[in-house]
Amino acid sequence: MVASNHTAHPVSDEAAQSTASDSPLNLACARLKSAGLRITQPRIAILGALIARGQPTSIENLHADLKDGACDLVTVYRCLAAFEQIGLVKRSFYHNGTALYAINLGASNAYHVICKETNQVTAIDADTTAQLRAAVESVEQVLKERGYTEVTHVVEFFAVAPKTR
Repeated sequence: MVASNHTAHPVSDEAAQSTASDSPLNLACARLKSAGLRITQPRIAILGALIARGQPTSIENLHADLKDGACDLVTVYRCLAAFEQIGLVKRSFYHNGTALYAINLGASNAYHVICKETNQVTAIDADTTAQLRAAVESVEQVLKERGYTEVTHVVEFFAVAPKTR
């Protein structure tokens, strides 16, 4: 028997699909495929790093999370631009304008507060998020009723985090 050096990507490996077809990486790869984008090893690495982060992160931090040689910084920029165009990532910003990216697999929007002193990103609790989501959906509905199409939004919260003792 000859060992194979072939490594299948998550979407093409039927055995992996049957055991983890709804894993975040498989869902992300399926979104790439349905958008007509190729599933490449650099894209898989970037998606894996975004999923592992679990919160908005800068391109530089994302690139630092990748194994050496997975891809260069320019590839990360290009992939994130393509991912954003198909709605696979959501972009937000630090208060200084630095872009942050988070995976978007179709779940409800998560909202965060970013500390102005440390740039630490903290998820907003579920109850507050539900209230905010309801308010945003109401505004979006009003805009659609007024004839606007392709309505999107960006909501950012910045604050100085409470001091812990």
